[in-house]
Amino acid sequence: MTIFFGTLLSLTRMTLEPRQKKQEEIDTKKKILGAVVNVSEYEPEEILSIYNERMESMVINYENEIVDNDSKGNKIIAENINIQKNYKLDPKERMYPVFMYKNVESGDTEAYIFPMFGNGLWDWISAYVALEKDLNTVLGVSFDHKIETPGLGARISSNEIQDRYKKKKIFDDANNFISVTMLKGENNQGINVHQVDGMSGATITGNGVNKMFFHYFECYSSFIEENKLNQSIKISKN
Repeated sequence: MTIFFGTLLSLTRMTLEPRQKKQEEIDTKKKILGAVVNVSEYEPEEILSIYNERMESMVINYENEIVDNDSKGNKIIAENINIQKNYKLDPKERMYPVFMYKNVESGDTEAYIFPMFGNGLWDWISAYVALEKDLNTVLGVSFDHKIETPGLGARISSNEIQDRYKKKKIFDDANNFISVTMLKGENNQGINVHQVDGMSGATITGNGVNKMFFHYFECYSSFIEENKLNQSIKISKN
């Protein structure tokens, strides 16, 4: 009997494993694409098609060096990096995925997408943040969370909150890094290009988002500065 059920469970696992991996792939690519397009308009297979057509990825380290293989010589795939597990490491020891949303015709990068991870009120929060090709202007964000208060902190994953980040800037006119800060409460007056309106009753979640943004943009700063410079040179040549 033990052998029978053991064999049955093994066969079931082998049957379901490919489906589970496919679903994990769809979920990951859906979250990444969600920072630049409205993924709710597409079926799963369409999401994979768009991703394969328009996305490129790479992995860098803290010094902005491209990392192709791990310590055992295995190829590193950006989409397979566990950001939550990576977050527990010292920032200088982490691997940092970068996703690039390409123009189909020209092949030029239209947006850079950066995965982020942090802490909310009750548990983890995460995000994919897309910057336009100027590497300053936020094109879109895709938030996720494990447990946040329904109707309060959990609102970070709503379109209402995510849309507030669009067109905000992480550098000022003098090229000083500022990041984007969610303010306390809602209906704030005089909001500038580095601020977004907050969420009533969710100050701790907002603070967690702010810390996450600031920390990860600093970790990606070498990549951002180098590619901003390259972009500037390209524009001046044109």
